[in-house]
Amino acid sequence: MTQTAQRTTTHEGVAHQLAEAVRPFIGGDLPVRLQAWDGSVTGPEDGPLVVLRSPDALRRLLWHPGELGAAQAYVTGELDVPEQDGWDLSAALTHAFAVGRERGLSGVRLSPRALVDAIRTAAGLGALGRPPAAPASQAQIKGKLHSLARDRSSISHHYDLSNEFYSLILEPQMAYSCGYHATPDVPLEEAQRAKLDLVCTKLGLEPGMRMLDVGCGWGSLSLHAAEHFGAQVTGVTIAAEQKKFIDARIAERGLQDRVEIRLQDYREVPERDHFDAVGSLEMGEHVGAGNYPTYVEVLRRAVRPGGRVLVQQMSRQGVGGGKHPGGGPFIESFIAPDMTMRPVGETVDLIESGGLEVRDVHALREHYVLTVAGWMENFEANIERLTELVGEEVVRVWRLYLVGGALAFRDGRMGVDQILSVRPGADHTLPAVRTW
Repeated sequence: MTQTAQRTTTHEGVAHQLAEAVRPFIGGDLPVRLQAWDGSVTGPEDGPLVVLRSPDALRRLLWHPGELGAAQAYVTGELDVPEQDGWDLSAALTHAFAVGRERGLSGVRLSPRALVDAIRTAAGLGALGRPPAAPASQAQIKGKLHSLARDRSSISHHYDLSNEFYSLILEPQMAYSCGYHATPDVPLEEAQRAKLDLVCTKLGLEPGMRMLDVGCGWGSLSLHAAEHFGAQVTGVTIAAEQKKFIDARIAERGLQDRVEIRLQDYREVPERDHFDAVGSLEMGEHVGAGNYPTYVEVLRRAVRPGGRVLVQQMSRQGVGGGKHPGGGPFIESFIAPDMTMRPVGETVDLIESGGLEVRDVHALREHYVLTVAGWMENFEANIERLTELVGEEVVRVWRLYLVGGALAFRDGRMGVDQILSVRPGADHTLPAVRTW
């Protein structure tokens, strides 16, 4: 896939100038077919097409080299990767990553002459000047990191687009976390139901047991635990749109006596030694590195001694999650501000240091590739309505987010795990031989 054709099309113009200017940066010839705003084209005829529609795309890349500048240009439409000749955004990104690995681009050192030539080319093309304004879809979060107010703003940026928006991407249970796919062809709804069954089974839920759902989302786990396992459920969220959605479903299903949803930060949960089980699905990534011990303490003190706690959480390689524990400049700027991931072993250490006994770690990385594929299928099937709801720019943000996320899990740059723990201090009922 990374081999380039011998034949290229080169017209004297912007595309040719850019190809020459970036050679030192990319270690050789363009691996893509480049079309510039003046109509000029260069690059391999069988490569993915990259279209630059405005000098602003270059200006963004000059001010924010790498992922962030490219993402800004893509979401605004100044840069595009149209589908053609068997190439789509996913295949094009895969191709670009592979070329980067083959050429060892992370280790390229540029000479002063190369930098001067690049700046001279940019000036000649009208790409120098003040940075373009950030895209409207880029998060603008203010306040002290992981303060209550800032966390509400961060969550609102991502989750309060509208309930209808998410309903067109997710499945009917509105489970916005990794599913459990017995086989690759299992439908998304079935995989999410299997995940919810798995979580409830691992928590040992039985009729009448009290469960706390921390970061309950649109209520998929809370409602499933009440309806199918007979649990008494308390869920907490700081997204107002999510609470409205769940409250409506509780009323529709007659579950008012079994499910209570609070608009409440996890740090404000008052119960101690109260719940028989605690679940938290892909919420721990949002609490931040400094607050993770507080998060674990809330889970520990909320559950009774001997009770079980299940955390499903995404991971990222590198100490502390590496250079970009939030997943990279694009995700950190457009999708989930202030998110923090780390290797699963570090999370296990934090959970154990917080006073819980870890009993199982279940890796689900490959499952997320299939889950995101299901979301992407729904996304493309409902693209017209989604565009009506949020506009073209946010739709482009989400296409890049879904495609990039699937590749990150496929290639092992991100993972996701279910970590099952018990609180010491009393006998637990976790079976010695487990079948999950």
